[in-house]
Amino acid sequence: MAVTLKEVAELAGVSRSAVSRTFTDGASVSARTREKVEKAAKTLGYKPSLIARSLATNRTKLIGLVANNFQNPAFLDVFDLFTSELQKRELRPLLVNLSAETSPKKVVELLRQYSVDGVIVATSTLPTSFAIAFQMAGIPVIHTFGKFQANANVHVVGIDNDYCGAMAARTFSERGYRTVALLGGPETATSTQDRAAGFQRTAGELGLKVAKVCFAENYTYKAGRDAMRNVLENPDIEAVFCGDDLICMGAMDAARDAGKSIPDDIGFLGFNDIGMAGWDAYALTTIRQPIRDIIMSSVELVVGMVENPDRSPEIRLFPCSVVERGSLRPIPETG
Repeated sequence: MAVTLKEVAELAGVSRSAVSRTFTDGASVSARTREKVEKAAKTLGYKPSLIARSLATNRTKLIGLVANNFQNPAFLDVFDLFTSELQKRELRPLLVNLSAETSPKKVVELLRQYSVDGVIVATSTLPTSFAIAFQMAGIPVIHTFGKFQANANVHVVGIDNDYCGAMAARTFSERGYRTVALLGGPETATSTQDRAAGFQRTAGELGLKVAKVCFAENYTYKAGRDAMRNVLENPDIEAVFCGDDLICMGAMDAARDAGKSIPDDIGFLGFNDIGMAGWDAYALTTIRQPIRDIIMSSVELVVGMVENPDRSPEIRLFPCSVVERGSLRPIPETG
């Protein structure tokens, strides 16, 4: 049977309230009392109840981790990092899968039932209305991978997707490509919209022709393979910017099925730099999103928000970079 608080109090020769205060963060207890309680607890093998502690402190230490993109293996790494970093800080992640949920109100009601201390909306495929709904309900919230807006009224941690789209266009221009295509992720995702805008605008400025723009239904290999067949209807396309590495891998295999050699006949540029991007079968040149830095910053921010829910909205953006492999022609040598 589990050791009770009463048994610890009797062995330590103190009151039950003294035992409770000893295991409550920030509670007042003398050094002598703490020493006696901790010694008795160790002798008996007592572990304080997390539920009882949450009732005493009005803090559950639960952090809602909300997402809807579980098909993409890149998000497994995201969740692994999030959960491990939260647990290091003695916070407990509550993972919520919103793949079939579209109502911010219902999601807020769900997490309120668990009295979460804060929420991280960890996807770009949910509209900003989800993060705002938590904020309006008085729940500290961060939108990780959210849309960058100069006048954002919720905390956002991520990247400037418009700038990354422009980076993709410049990457093609440096390699001498002139007729290119965009194969984005789901069209409703704010990240897709911003990357497409930056890509098309900068391509026009650099004299590139964007001969095809299409979008994958979701962030999966199959969706990329299916969408690439649409791109291949234009035989003049020299290179394709894909909004996600897994989509890009499907697109590359569709191109190979059509008899195309990579990068001799057609080049590919991915996004994220997931582990599979380095596999020899793909050797994918891609734009690396610093996912670890984004997650570490998000966890740091949510911890600060739980302590100070009224802090002003903050935007934290991290730089991306091109990881060179073998799916694009090299930059021509000069001189």
